[in-house]
Amino acid sequence: MELIVKILIAIVAILHCYFLYLEMFAWTTKGPKVFKTIPPEQFEKMKVMAANQGLYNGFLAAGLIWALIINNQEWQQHVSLFFLACVAIAGIYGAATVSVRIFYIQAMPALLAIVLSMLSIYI
Repeated sequence: MELIVKILIAIVAILHCYFLYLEMFAWTTKGPKVFKTIPPEQFEKMKVMAANQGLYNGFLAAGLIWALIINNQEWQQHVSLFFLACVAIAGIYGAATVSVRIFYIQAMPALLAIVLSMLSIYI
């Protein structure tokens, strides 16, 4: 179970590294292909806002990567649960305010990792 949780944490971290790349470095090139509901002429205007959002995604990825390399099992679990909860809350908020798709892409993997992590404590 512990290995599955670590794999899920790694997947969530990789997703957030991709979000960082997309929002900070590829917003005007790849962004219009990913965010089809935003009019193409808006991407240049939104570039700074998207980069700021990408930076936050990078912090979430960094926290999850940090959690994966912590040696102390209890401390690792606390750190990973904190950052997974941040990801899940951001995903739920994004789903409620922007697109339900965000729930499945961002919140669902984090929530699954949280549930399995909690189960591993009690099993």
